[in-house]
Amino acid sequence: MEDEVIKKFLYVNRKAPYGTVYALESLEVVLIGAAFDQDVSLAFIDDGVYQLKKGQQTSVSSGIGMKDFSKTYRALEGYDVEKLYVDKKSMEERGLTVDDCATRLA
Repeated sequence: MEDEVIKKFLYVNRKAPYGTVYALESLEVVLIGAAFDQDVSLAFIDDGVYQLKKGQQTSVSSGIGMKDFSKTYRALEGYDVEKLYVDKKSMEERGLTVDDCATRLA
C-alpha cells in the first residue's frame, strides 16, 4: 500500500477583499484544496489584511454592491484550515489590530 502524499500550500493574500476577484477566488481555491485533504495555510499581507476585518459593509448602499464573503473565513477551521498568518506591519500601517479581525490568527 502506497503512502498518501499530502502537499503543503501557503496562499498569500495581498489584495483588498473587494474591487477585484482575487480575494474571493483565493478563498475558493483554499476551500477546494482543503476539501482534498491538503495542508493549507494562508498569509495576509499588504491590503490583504482587510480581508479579515470585522464588520465589512458590502451592501448596495455602501457603493460596493457585492456579497460579503468575509464570514467564510470563520468556516475555514471546519475544513482543517487553521494556520492563518497576518503581517503585523501591514496591519499597523492600515490602523488595524488583531481585535479588528473576524477570525482567529496563528
